[in-house]
Amino acid sequence: MSDSQHPYDSLTPDTVIDCVESVGLLSDARIFPLNSYENRVYQVGIDESQPLIAKFYRPERWSDAQIREEHQFSRELAEAEVSVVAPLEINGDTLHEAHGFRFALFPRRGGRQVELDNFDHLEQVGTMLGRIHAIGAARPFEHRRALSLETFAIESREFILSGDFLPRENREAYETVSAHVLEQIAPAFERDWQTLRLHGDCHSGNFLWRDDTPWFVDLDDCMQGPAIQDIWMLISGNRAEQTAYLDAVVEGYETFHPFDPQQLQLVEPLRCLRQMHHAAWLARRWQDPAFPMAFPWFNTPRYWAEHIVALREQLSMLQEPPLTLGAV
Repeated sequence: MSDSQHPYDSLTPDTVIDCVESVGLLSDARIFPLNSYENRVYQVGIDESQPLIAKFYRPERWSDAQIREEHQFSRELAEAEVSVVAPLEINGDTLHEAHGFRFALFPRRGGRQVELDNFDHLEQVGTMLGRIHAIGAARPFEHRRALSLETFAIESREFILSGDFLPRENREAYETVSAHVLEQIAPAFERDWQTLRLHGDCHSGNFLWRDDTPWFVDLDDCMQGPAIQDIWMLISGNRAEQTAYLDAVVEGYETFHPFDPQQLQLVEPLRCLRQMHHAAWLARRWQDPAFPMAFPWFNTPRYWAEHIVALREQLSMLQEPPLTLGAV
């Protein structure tokens, strides 16, 4: 089954039920799909019990060792009473396979979105991240990927330029501005930054606010990288607002783990990496029918024109001094 074609065509409701029941559970046949593009995720009713969340991993994306390391990290955090939703161990394992699909089962957790403009919420998210990073710093990942300029930006650019996604009228502008971006951010990634095991994708969609606590619900992109990768996406707005939000996060974070202010030099370079990686991610997944439905604006001249403008704006931001903590 090819990752670039239609990897989930055979994942029918009956197949989902069969997979869940293959580990010894009895489904009541109630299935509700949840938002997920990279993988497929369903709430599955379980007879005489609470529903579970079934996550089906995209074929060929991660190795078994990488998935198991994600699970091990999640369970390590949960055992330390960090509020993460970790996979259930069933029949002595967290990763299962049936009908050609690898999947994991999770307890269902309800909640509402974390308010990233709420200073109390931000401080508590920072506190939880500090706990995650304190545990993540104990030892490195062996199999998960590491955050790098090569993987997230250079390979993304090469993929875009090697395909037919760019309209002819946008190609020269993209090629030029993306080259300038890489030239500007490369020195930031030449430094030997201290790295640790990270959540890796700390945007608001990966938190739930439940029982006055932020819960981390998805470690699918966990990686080895500098701590700031889990912090910069929590801050937004103009410079004064970003500083205020950053102060709130760090206030909670340093309760459990020291914050290195030197890593603030990476905020705008990391933003560049995310922009370039996101465009290539959409292009790589465009043959999956879920992507044109979810992102109909992609692969149009307007999208690429706006992407080029965003990269040009990032070039300007790279010339600005890095953020500092408000107390500095």
